[in-house]
Amino acid sequence: MGTSVLKSLNDGLHQIMGDDERVVVMGEDLLDPYGGAFKVTRGLSTKYPGRVWTTPISEAGFVGVASGMAIRGLRPVVEIMFGDFLMLAADQLVNHAAKFRWMYGDKVDVPLVVRAPMGGRRGYGPTHSQTLEKHFLGVPGLAVVAIHPLVEPGELLRRAVLEDRRPLLFIENKKMYARSLRRAVNGQIGPMEVFSNDAVYPTMTLAFGGLVGGDVTIVAYGGMVEIAVAAAERLLIEDEIYAEVVVPTELQPFDVQPVADSVRRTGRLVTCEEASRAAGFGAEVSARVCDESFDALRAAPVRVAAHPVPIANAPTLEQKLLPDIEDVVSAVRMAIERPDSSIRAGVG
Repeated sequence: MGTSVLKSLNDGLHQIMGDDERVVVMGEDLLDPYGGAFKVTRGLSTKYPGRVWTTPISEAGFVGVASGMAIRGLRPVVEIMFGDFLMLAADQLVNHAAKFRWMYGDKVDVPLVVRAPMGGRRGYGPTHSQTLEKHFLGVPGLAVVAIHPLVEPGELLRRAVLEDRRPLLFIENKKMYARSLRRAVNGQIGPMEVFSNDAVYPTMTLAFGGLVGGDVTIVAYGGMVEIAVAAAERLLIEDEIYAEVVVPTELQPFDVQPVADSVRRTGRLVTCEEASRAAGFGAEVSARVCDESFDALRAAPVRVAAHPVPIANAPTLEQKLLPDIEDVVSAVRMAIERPDSSIRAGVG
């Protein structure tokens, strides 16, 4: 069993706090022995008792306090117990932290990191299982990073806390905490070759046999990454469909270039997200690809997402509402079957 995403994040926080005394961690129920709802902060309050603060149940309050601390030179890390509760802090993030740099003539930085455990598949019900980061995409000045097992989460967190000047949402899929990291060995993860750009928060591209032009581009982030990779492997075995899987880590601002480059090789695009489909990340990716690589598209993009209803507690219902491997496989087959003229006919 390799290093888990949870251990990587916990180790990363310990290292970050040891390296820089400006780092302060705050959130609900973080103190040992509880160590936070998902145990990412376990051990921190014991080792750094004056720099881990347990807060009242007031996301707007403590995110606002953290924004002020960031302006004054500290490096606060805020944990939102469940990512659903980000909405309670939306005013502080959207109308304050994200705007301070412009409001004060570029004389202040707001190096604030807000960690948000997000997503379902754990039976927590409609108000504790949502994937809500799409509502923050497109906010000027607010960065959004979504971790996954293909890049060391603890290292990404270190970059966010110690090197980034911006207020930043750090999205952690809850189901992913127990997953082992999937580090590349000799440039490969399983049967797929791995290619990465040189961004601070890199975009990974996985492909069978190199970047020589497959049949379809699958874009997935966060909790959908392992599902997309598993779907790609299944499609190769069952259909001889060669998929390239593109995995962005930074969702806002979004660098479309790796996706556009892949689509130029494959001609088809499928996007995957655990959030509901309307006005989602997949819609933005599809629109941006049409801007950049419309002539390369041989068919209209296909989007995979959750059903547009609240997420149920019952495991069987929750499973039906959230996208899975079968949904991705079906979407790819749909994209492949669409005639080359379909995008110009307006099919979507």
